[in-house]
Amino acid sequence: MSLLAPVVGIYSYALQPIAPFTWFGIPLSTLDVLAAFRLCLVLRQIREDLYRKHVKAHGHTAVESRSFVRSASTALTVVFGGEAMACPYLMVPPSFMVSGVIPAFYTLMQGIVDMIPSVPEFFFEMELPLSVFDGFSRAYLLCDLIPPMVTMNPSPGLSSSPWTLLVTSFVATNGGFFLTNLFSFMNPTPLALQTPPELQPYGWTTADLWCAPLITGLYALLTHAQPFWAESHTLLTVLMGAGSQGKSVEPVDPATARALCAVLLACLFTGRTVKNFTNVFNRPALKKEPKLKTQ
Repeated sequence: MSLLAPVVGIYSYALQPIAPFTWFGIPLSTLDVLAAFRLCLVLRQIREDLYRKHVKAHGHTAVESRSFVRSASTALTVVFGGEAMACPYLMVPPSFMVSGVIPAFYTLMQGIVDMIPSVPEFFFEMELPLSVFDGFSRAYLLCDLIPPMVTMNPSPGLSSSPWTLLVTSFVATNGGFFLTNLFSFMNPTPLALQTPPELQPYGWTTADLWCAPLITGLYALLTHAQPFWAESHTLLTVLMGAGSQGKSVEPVDPATARALCAVLLACLFTGRTVKNFTNVFNRPALKKEPKLKTQ
């Protein structure tokens, strides 16, 4: 676990509240700011990429003038859509109904990103290092923000249910993008229903879908977030020959468990970026070019 000490240190620094937000009693950290900027930037890149593809295929037919309200609504739907879908079943109010700080912050961040004269298209050299950052920010979401929605639930049946924890992680993480794709928020055309990528052939293989419950489950297993996970951790340790029957296993420190999850997610997202941009895993064999004869 000492190998994870640098990652734990990075989180310790990145999660410290920073100025000028602390001047107004708002506990926003460096990770919060960078994650918000990254998300809003990606949303603009996706919008512009869809615009270019639409114009190339159909010209300016049915293109709708872009408005900031639609851009901000898209960002807020991505951030809070999954939470809005899950919270009614957990019988707790969603965070955006309790405080307007984060909604206002993301709205402001989207406005800043939209005011940038131009943003780069997706390219490998930029996305590769950002994949590591995505792993860190996603681990924070899956380990720190989502589990308390279940484990601290006032209902004993929900707070101790591992199934509730996994379903909440799955819905809260992916629900926002599902809604924006369903209602074509990012398309350059008027809003209309469309089939989200998750429901198209092989959509279930999308890494974002299955990594959410997997990582939340791993974090819960290591930290004994619920009785089921504590018992499972003990059982797995015995089956692997690292423990003895009848002796419970100590939970892993939450910061260390989160660091491990961040490393796993960073590796996963990096591999996905390499596959998407270089196609190294399914690239056809290169044909040898005939050598030119020289005198």
